[in-house]
Amino acid sequence: MRGYFAVGAEGLSKRMNLGTLMRSAHAFGASFFFTVDAAQNLRKAPPTDTSKSPGHLPLFSWDSIEAMDLPRGCQLVGIELTDAAVDLPSFGHPLQAAYILGPERGSLSPQMLARCDHVVKIPTKFCINVAMAGAVVMYDRHRALGRYAERPITAGGPKTKRPGHVHGGRFSRAGRKMPGA
Repeated sequence: MRGYFAVGAEGLSKRMNLGTLMRSAHAFGASFFFTVDAAQNLRKAPPTDTSKSPGHLPLFSWDSIEAMDLPRGCQLVGIELTDAAVDLPSFGHPLQAAYILGPERGSLSPQMLARCDHVVKIPTKFCINVAMAGAVVMYDRHRALGRYAERPITAGGPKTKRPGHVHGGRFSRAGRKMPGA
């Protein structure tokens, strides 16, 4: 996959959710994980993170929204069940993205929503567990930006193979096409 992504949560308080979300982020290939205004007991990976993700991806714990320090060009994508949010299946994922989920039994703060470049909702009848929501979003990103064969119209596997990688021609540093390319 091209680009990078990170996953984080604002105001988390349950260690089990943090561990499961971190494990999913590691499994889907996140570049880093972060928390904003999380409970003090969530400053390290909990036992539910059986993949021991902090050994594989950085964990940032920011005390406030103002302290968040995302990489330049990284778009913040809020995951929130609001009327104005874009349905996840219709959303075009940015190549450089940080996905932020809200706390258990709550929502993203108005300040966090204001900081978001995009707000997306998972089209469900009601809110789902924060760790599950994160996994759904990461799967959708993987499906949308990964190089997979098109889904068939009928049930079953794809009828065509996954498209191969296309290499560009050779170019000079000045931007001119090289002879024979």
